[in-house]
Amino acid sequence: MKRLLVATGGGDCPGLNAVIRAIVHRASKEKEWEILGSIQAFNGVLWEPTEVLVLDDDKVSGIHFQGGTIIETTNKGGPFSWPIKNKDGSWDEADRSDEMIRKLQYMGVDGVINIGGDGSQRISQRLFEKGLNIIGVPKTIDNDLSTTDTTFGFQTAVQIATESVDKLVTTAASHNRVFFMEVMGRDAGWIALNAAVAGGAEVAIIPEFPYDINIVKDALEKRFHHNRGFAVVVVSEGARPKGGTTATVSNTEVGYHNVKLGGAAQKLMKELSEAGFKHDMRETVLGHLQRGGVPIAYDRVISAQFGVKAFEMALENDYGKMVAYRHPDFISVPLKEAVAEPNLVTPDNALVKTAQGLGISLGV
Repeated sequence: MKRLLVATGGGDCPGLNAVIRAIVHRASKEKEWEILGSIQAFNGVLWEPTEVLVLDDDKVSGIHFQGGTIIETTNKGGPFSWPIKNKDGSWDEADRSDEMIRKLQYMGVDGVINIGGDGSQRISQRLFEKGLNIIGVPKTIDNDLSTTDTTFGFQTAVQIATESVDKLVTTAASHNRVFFMEVMGRDAGWIALNAAVAGGAEVAIIPEFPYDINIVKDALEKRFHHNRGFAVVVVSEGARPKGGTTATVSNTEVGYHNVKLGGAAQKLMKELSEAGFKHDMRETVLGHLQRGGVPIAYDRVISAQFGVKAFEMALENDYGKMVAYRHPDFISVPLKEAVAEPNLVTPDNALVKTAQGLGISLGV
């Protein structure tokens, strides 16, 4: 019996369960394979006692439309940065990767499928360099991995953001207000840009294009005549002004390495007020609403395709690779290549040209 372990790491997103289900269903056609699931990424392997469960057809039945992940996830710690609490209450980190690989060998695991974003796939690459048979599946609602045309969960996040813009338009028009909707997007503004175009927002502020507050102010002023009018501004959480920095909040979470973003919309509103913008302004932060709920049909379909391809890569011993969607095919690319360059919005991107053609201001 061959064993394949599946882990979901980083932030959750719609479609994770559909990937897991696809892996299990495809494996069931090969009688000699057993699929295991590690709870909370690799924590389930490293914990004592271990928390690893067998994933069979019964266990994954009907989970394809459920949000989240049945094997849970985490974006804290990991095999290379395991939090260790000292006697004085302070925290250090330990590299437990070698120990984890030995445990997997003891468990009879022949290979690992790691479903996660760029951080998770960097871990995959480091584990592969240590000799672990591992395959990556790209998961990021930011759609910021350059070797794949798209990632599952992204379109669901865009759909949620677009529906929110639709709702804000009606209340903005009723109150003659400007609404600022903050969406996820640490370094990549794909969610904000797509939602702005789909929802008909007047302004889209994204991390790749540091904004000029006076240009934003002028764009919004044009929406008002005799103090009557309205507008919707979609803001990525990683947005920043020219010559400035992103808005952050203090973070005390043990094992969480990323800078914690928050307050981009509030910061923009404050700068507009200081620049002399007098109209009524309100903010809405979507936050984890973008990650929750059921995946739309498109994401269910590509999740299934990612999962089937990942298992078939294991069948072919095609390890050290990540599944990638290159329309119309699902292929494998080296993990090292997969995390080398982020997928960012560029000035010559077709969607940027469309937004500008529609009169959407990007603040530049």
